[in-house]
Amino acid sequence: MDVISHGLWAILLVKGIFNKGKLWLAFLVGILPDVIPFGIPFVQIIFSGSTLGKEQVINAPSYVHILYGLTHSLLIVTIVFLLIYLIKKKIYIWVLAWPLHILIDIPTHSNEFFPTPFLYPISNFTVNGILWTNPYIFFPNWVLLIILFIIVFWKNIKEFVNRIIKDKKLRFLPKKPV
Repeated sequence: MDVISHGLWAILLVKGIFNKGKLWLAFLVGILPDVIPFGIPFVQIIFSGSTLGKEQVINAPSYVHILYGLTHSLLIVTIVFLLIYLIKKKIYIWVLAWPLHILIDIPTHSNEFFPTPFLYPISNFTVNGILWTNPYIFFPNWVLLIILFIIVFWKNIKEFVNRIIKDKKLRFLPKKPV
């Protein structure tokens, strides 16, 4: 899945399902599994003036593949989750953005382009899914994100719009009857 979608799905998880937690932190944790392995090469490509293509990503330095394996492993995320719990004696909902990222990537990556090694480092087993750039995956993903964001944040949207037009003494969206 694309990086931004991961962050947005993380926000929906934290706000829509649990209705608590720091949304910015959920977004950050949701994108980190891709930012950690690909961040440095991405910046290098930008500053070198070259264009980012599939070949540059596939032929990335070996550390990128190692970091990708570590950040896309359900075993690693379980260990980190347990360590956080043992140290803090608290469960942070935003941490769930990490395994959500992995679970989304498993069926939306193919063997052609960074399959998700969700059992790494014990196994390199991957699922040959449908690549997230496929229009049958990409566009429905974004339509669903938009619809769910409207549903989850409807109250906030209503309040924002009403605040904007308050000076004109008009009610764009009616308040709930008491």
